[in-house]
Amino acid sequence: MIRKIGVITGGGDCPGLNAVLRAVVKTAIGKYGCEVIGFKDGYHGLVLNEWIELDMPKASGILDRGGTILGSSNRDNPFSFRVEEHGKVSYVDKSDQVIANIKAHGIEAMVLIGGDGTLTSARDFSRKGLKVVGVPKTIDNDLSATDITFGFMTAVDTATEALDKLHTTAESHHRIMVLEVMGRYAGWIALESGIAGGADMIMIPEIPYDINKIADKAIERQQAGKNFSIVVVAEGAKPKGGEMVVSQIVKDSPDPVRLGGIGQKIAQDLTNLTGIDSRVTVLGHLQRGGRPTPYDRILSTRYGVAAVELINQAKFGMMVSLQGNEITAVPIEAAVGKLKTVPLDSELIRIAKNIGVEFGE
Repeated sequence: MIRKIGVITGGGDCPGLNAVLRAVVKTAIGKYGCEVIGFKDGYHGLVLNEWIELDMPKASGILDRGGTILGSSNRDNPFSFRVEEHGKVSYVDKSDQVIANIKAHGIEAMVLIGGDGTLTSARDFSRKGLKVVGVPKTIDNDLSATDITFGFMTAVDTATEALDKLHTTAESHHRIMVLEVMGRYAGWIALESGIAGGADMIMIPEIPYDINKIADKAIERQQAGKNFSIVVVAEGAKPKGGEMVVSQIVKDSPDPVRLGGIGQKIAQDLTNLTGIDSRVTVLGHLQRGGRPTPYDRILSTRYGVAAVELINQAKFGMMVSLQGNEITAVPIEAAVGKLKTVPLDSELIRIAKNIGVEFGE
């Protein structure tokens, strides 16, 4: 029997992290009599040995809270950890220090909660002999080997609510309203919120767009008596033969490219092409904050319970995964290194086209 486990929440924050922590703690302590140590701010806390004990009181009342009580970080790769000495910055492999810190606590297994970056390091730690179990997290839903990552449905809900509100002001002022949503290189948030929110045009990274076809759709709607249009654009959308819009490059980040600004470009282009006043709303980090939806609370709880059960079944190097309606486990190796993007033959794309949504193909 495992008697002490550790846990981190790595990468960007998202709704449901606290629900996973709660499930891990309640299952580990309540069912298995196991101690739980939480390391602060993702891998940063593992490297610097910054931690707290996670007991039942700390796990109480956090099911519906957004964010994470442990804190998180998406810049601290323990295999290439940023160190500044005498004004000079270098990147050092601190993975052995992490393993030493874990052993010093008497921790026998780790639950590593995160997206592609966090789980890539989890895979590398597994290769070094550390007993790890992964939990898939990202609002982008772009992680391979699981049908849905927790946090995604809450982000879709946030974007859909925004579309509901944009509809009323678009109709009142006879405008084109452009909503820019997150998703990086995958269009899941844009596609699902666009369908749920009644968007007229949806632009996703998987389908490079022709802006003239988007403009033609807006003019066609105007001529049919629809004096407004709603456009949802994923931050990674790009024109045919063009590139994604990059807002900035963060040099010391494991993922230095920051997308953003495509919404403003689309709005300006549509104003120029149609003569219709176009405005943009960028949801940004609103999609990563706030209370998780009931769906994500349940999924997070299922993942947290399953992670502890995997540990007590000695199934290490695995990630909990939702396949259909069942929680199962897959090798972490199978979950990282390849993004899950929207298939071009997706049922969602097909039904959206069937109800008249324009993708700009």
